[in-house]
Amino acid sequence: MADDSSRAYAAGLTMLARRELSEAQVRSRLERKGYGEEDIDTAIARLKRERAIDDRRTALACARTEVRVKQRGRLRVQRQIESLGIAPRVAREAVTEVFADLDEGHLLEQALDKRLRRGSLADRAAAGRIRRYLLVQGFDPAEIAAALRKRSTQARIADDD
Repeated sequence: MADDSSRAYAAGLTMLARRELSEAQVRSRLERKGYGEEDIDTAIARLKRERAIDDRRTALACARTEVRVKQRGRLRVQRQIESLGIAPRVAREAVTEVFADLDEGHLLEQALDKRLRRGSLADRAAAGRIRRYLLVQGFDPAEIAAALRKRSTQARIADDD
């Protein structure tokens, strides 16, 4: 029994050496590997005690990646963190911390620029697709509407020149 919990611990440590994982992710992966619930609990407790597993650290790492690499909005980042099995309170705190130093309007503008490389706001269908894309990326609907209005106005002014 103790031997199985040691193996589960070693397997968990190996998983965590590759990348940051939440407690729920490690637990699920150990279950899939066939370890018993008691052995998993023992291994998880030891991993937490040694700070190999830290859901707050995992949430912060995920939030930073989602924002800096994938340029996603607050709502999408929150959902992504929670999908890792991290408690909503911890996810909210991580999102708040990461977004404290960011200009969300600039992040939205970057996402809009990226999307406008492939299309324009000239017709309603294209504008609707861009709006839906930005909503899925987790940006605030009111901020999206304001950014799209601003871009449409700028495009009309540029066309008139």
